[in-house]
Amino acid sequence: MSAARRPDRDATRPVYVISVAATLVSAHPRTLRIYEDEGLVCPARTPTNIRLYSEEDIRRILWIRHLTRDRGVNLAGVRTLFELEERLGKRILEALYDEGTRGRGEAPPEPGSTGTPDGDPSPGR
Repeated sequence: MSAARRPDRDATRPVYVISVAATLVSAHPRTLRIYEDEGLVCPARTPTNIRLYSEEDIRRILWIRHLTRDRGVNLAGVRTLFELEERLGKRILEALYDEGTRGRGEAPPEPGSTGTPDGDPSPGR
């Protein structure tokens, strides 16, 4: 059962070291460091300065990867989208995803779900 579906797990609790997080999102650890340098994700740090990623961080990284790889958005654009979504309090990214899937004939996520491509939950801060 995935962590996103288990109510007994805290999605904000940082548990994944960078190598595990990178494997979960199919990216190189350097990519996650770049996302952090760009201010797109902010993993927790241990007292010895090791990065720890939460389920929310993983979801956010999956959104970043979707936007950059599938939608052609650069990292500055991703940052702008995240900032707009936060300021407006609207699910801009879900609307963007829905718009893209309608054009390709894919079914949109279930109503009330926070799904994204491949069933990944939407990003959060």
